[in-house]
Amino acid sequence: MRSSLSLIHRASISSGLRLALVLSAGLAATLTTGCGGSSSSTASANTVVTVLATSTANDQLTQFLVTLQSLTLTSQSGKTVTVFSTPQSLEFKHLNGTVEPLTTATIPQDVYTSATATVEGGFPVCVGLESNGGMLTNGSIGSYTSATGATVNLPGPIKVTGSSMGLVLDLQFSKSISSFSCVSDTLGQAAITPTFSLTPMTIAEQPTNSANGLATGLHGLIGTVAAGGTSFSATSAYGPTGQQISGSITWQVNIGGSTTFQGVTGASQLVPGQPVDMDVAIQQDGTLQATRVAVYDTNASGLTIADGLLDEVVASEPILNVAVDDYQGPLQNGLNVSSPFSFGNAVFQTSGQLANQKALPFTASFNESNMVNGQNVFITTHAAKFSQFPIYVPITTITLLPQTINGTVNAVSSSGGFTTYTVTLAPYDLFPDLAVLPGQTTLLTNPSSVVVYADSNTQQLNTDHIAVGSVLRFNGLIFNDNGRLRMDCAQVNNGVAE
Repeated sequence: MRSSLSLIHRASISSGLRLALVLSAGLAATLTTGCGGSSSSTASANTVVTVLATSTANDQLTQFLVTLQSLTLTSQSGKTVTVFSTPQSLEFKHLNGTVEPLTTATIPQDVYTSATATVEGGFPVCVGLESNGGMLTNGSIGSYTSATGATVNLPGPIKVTGSSMGLVLDLQFSKSISSFSCVSDTLGQAAITPTFSLTPMTIAEQPTNSANGLATGLHGLIGTVAAGGTSFSATSAYGPTGQQISGSITWQVNIGGSTTFQGVTGASQLVPGQPVDMDVAIQQDGTLQATRVAVYDTNASGLTIADGLLDEVVASEPILNVAVDDYQGPLQNGLNVSSPFSFGNAVFQTSGQLANQKALPFTASFNESNMVNGQNVFITTHAAKFSQFPIYVPITTITLLPQTINGTVNAVSSSGGFTTYTVTLAPYDLFPDLAVLPGQTTLLTNPSSVVVYADSNTQQLNTDHIAVGSVLRFNGLIFNDNGRLRMDCAQVNNGVAE
C-alpha cells in the first residue's frame, strides 16, 4: 500500500560547517556611581547571575537552532568577565516570548557596556506549501563571515548589583536572517547573522511570568533523582540530525511542598530516564525551584522523545508528520527535520500547564479526530527501530503543548468570564498554509483566524493597550473546536511585524 503523505522534503544543508563567529557590540556610556558607594567598592562585590534565553519572532520560521559557545561581558572600565564558556545548544523558536535558563554565574558587581559571544552553527528551518500542493521543509546552515558578523546589542548599560539578578539573551529573528521565501528555496542562500539583545532581569521573590523569573515548559529527560526526592536533574533535548548542533543543557531542580505533579503522584515516582515537562521559578540564590513537574510517559525503558509542530496529519492511515524541534533517545540518529510517526495506538493528552481548561466556554479537547496541522506536540515512543510505511515510528503518547502565535487583533469581545481576541494570522503561518494539504479528514473552517481566551491569570507583558489592529504574540494551548481554532492564553507579548 502506498502512503498518501504528500511529503516533498528538500533541505539545503551544508553538513560539517562549524564556523565560530564573534558577536560583539559596544555601547559608549558612562553612569555615575549610586549614592553611598564608589566604583571600586562596587566592583569588589559579586552577584549571582542567571542567564536566560528567549527569542522575538513572527511565524515565518518553524525552527532556529544555535549553539552558543561563550558569553563575555566588558565593564565601562574595560574589565572583562566570562559568563560561560561551555557550549549551550538551543532551539530558539519555541522560546518565542518565553525563557529558558542557560547557566548561573557569579559576576563582579559593575556597570557593563558591551558583550561578546561566540556561536557555532546556526540552522533556520521553515515549512511551506509548494505550488504543486506538496509540503516543503527547507533549511540552511547559511553563510557566516567575519565581515558581516553578528551582534549582541545592549539597549542600555547593564548594572550588575544586588545578591542576584538575571540576564536575558534574546535572539532577534528579523535581524538574524535576510529576507527569504520558504518554498522558492532561497532560504538555502540566506545570509545568517545571529543578532541578540542582552537585557537585565529583576528576579521576583515569587516569579509569575517570563519577565520576572518563571520559566515554563522546559523539556528533557530526568538524569538523577536525589534521595528523598528533594531534587532531580534534567537534560535538555538536542536538535534534529544533520544540523551540527551539540551541547545540551542540564538543569538541577529542587522540589518543594508547593510543587504540582502531573502524570505521577509525587517525587517518589520520578526515575532516571523519564521524560519531563516542567515549570521552574528562579530563586534569589540562582537555584531552580519546580512549580510543576509533568511526566507524560512513566516508562523510561527504550524511550525516545520528540517535540515540534504538526505539519501533516493523515488520519486514514493513520500517520502524522512533525517538524521536530528537539529529541532525545535511541532513535535520535534517525529523526530529522521532519519525521513521520504512526498514531493508531497513541494515548492523547493535553499539557496541564494552564489550570483553567475546565472553565473555558468551549470544550477543550485534543484527540485523534481533531488534531490539525500547526499544533505543538510532545511525543514519546518506545520503538526499537524505524519501520517503513505504514508503521514508521509508533507513538506511545502524544501531548498538546502551549505555543506562540504572532498575529493581528481584528475583534475584542468577551465570553464566559474570558476576554476574547480574534487574531488573524499571516498566510505563512502553518495553520492557514498547510490547511489545504490533501489527506486530511479534519478541516478548519477559518484556518487564518484564532480566537484567544484570556482571564485574570493571563500574563499580559505587552506594553500597549490591546485594541483592534494591535499586532501581538499570544502563548497558550491551541485547540480545534469543531473547525474553529481557539487558544487558552497563558501570556501576551508585544508582536513582531509580519
